[in-house]
Amino acid sequence: MSKPFTIFELSYANWNEPTALFSPFANEPWAMLFDSANAQHVNSRFDILVRQPRFKITQQQGRCNVSPALPSTPLPSTPLPSTQSNAQDVSTKSSDFFAHINAAMQTLAPLELSAEQQQWAANLPFLGGALGYLGYDLARTLEAIPEHAIADIDLPDAAMGIYQHALVIDHDSQRTFALAPVDWSLAEVERFWRGSAQNHPAFHLTGDWRSNMSQADYLQRIERIYDYLTAGDCYQINLAQRFSAPCSGSSWNAYLALRKANRAPFSGYICLPQGAVLSVSPERFLSVSTNGKVETKPIKGTRPRNTNPAQDQASANALLASEKDRAENLMIVDLLRNDISRVCAPGTVKVPHLFRLESFPAVHHLVSTVTGQLEPPHTALDLMRAAFPGGSITGAPKVRAMEIIEELEPHRRSVYCGSFAYFSVHGRSDSSITIRTLCRTGDKIHCWAGGGIVIDSVGEQEYQETFDKVAKILPTLEKSTAGNE
Repeated sequence: MSKPFTIFELSYANWNEPTALFSPFANEPWAMLFDSANAQHVNSRFDILVRQPRFKITQQQGRCNVSPALPSTPLPSTPLPSTQSNAQDVSTKSSDFFAHINAAMQTLAPLELSAEQQQWAANLPFLGGALGYLGYDLARTLEAIPEHAIADIDLPDAAMGIYQHALVIDHDSQRTFALAPVDWSLAEVERFWRGSAQNHPAFHLTGDWRSNMSQADYLQRIERIYDYLTAGDCYQINLAQRFSAPCSGSSWNAYLALRKANRAPFSGYICLPQGAVLSVSPERFLSVSTNGKVETKPIKGTRPRNTNPAQDQASANALLASEKDRAENLMIVDLLRNDISRVCAPGTVKVPHLFRLESFPAVHHLVSTVTGQLEPPHTALDLMRAAFPGGSITGAPKVRAMEIIEELEPHRRSVYCGSFAYFSVHGRSDSSITIRTLCRTGDKIHCWAGGGIVIDSVGEQEYQETFDKVAKILPTLEKSTAGNE
């Protein structure tokens, strides 16, 4: 059992800029930033900074590693009720990584809080627990997915730290809080988070972006998807291409440039020994409140932004009126309703909002909202296991779509289309879909873009949409120097 820990309040005036606070630790393995990126968005309230985890949990090629070793056997997973024929197989095969997270969180000593601190804690998203990423390829431990695509990115399929040190910045209330051992002083907490200034060399691409598919390759694969759709294998299949480029300099500086250009509410930066993950995602996957309320906000439907206000509004209106995009969105809403119903109480799964417009610097998106109420004893970890990976980036039905993705995409997706996620000790959780997300290992950086293909998709338009989605990413990093703020 770890030491008990508690909450300290810091001066917001001096502790409100997440990138300045995180910069000294940007090269420290297992330092992580979940960043609302100063976005003008309903989900841009909190920033969370963590470092020096108590446990480091990784999954790679079907094997889970916990460092340091847990003191006892991982706790069993909660069995999941199913709406799928292979439910028992899913439950038994999926227990490893999620059970290790659960077991590691059980070793955390409880918070020791005064009455005033309990009031602070009631509004905070993270009070210690698990934080990190679940890569798309973690799904191979949940479903029997064939192995055709090349795995060439040296990052774990999933990486989660168990943290008792955290900074949480609440921009709505303009207050900053720190988690730390109960026997620390405020001065010790401030020293822990005031790291020495670091030299972050300017980021450069040292060659051009190159896709793993030509336009002809992409269109040919869409034709093959049409065959699957007309045969009744699927209703929708997500197809992505990967862009890669050689690079040098600081991944942190690259992230700063992307953050400034995209202002995405689910941004984040993760440093691992093998490399870095840079995310400027606009999409929530799953959130859970302390009382078990579930929300997911799938994105399906995209139009490019335009600098001309009239043309930009016309683009937004065209998206809102598009029957094709609404049909695609509805397919994924139905998939997510099905997924979360596996752990939510009967009758609680609702769709309060369909086809709402959300606009970001590069694109307009069509976003729906699905809610539910967790049924005890299910937890946020059970919810993630039941719904991972998100249906908005696979297609429907999910497992068959993933099998076809594996056949058609030349390389594994790694972190792309997985999730940045946290699971707090007080039951709260939130996660993103890691679209608009890049991986940097060694002297290579990778970025993906894709879209859902349905029977009335037009191949050339779908191909162009992939470039619309990275319009504030690839060109941003093509500048000779990126990220010096």
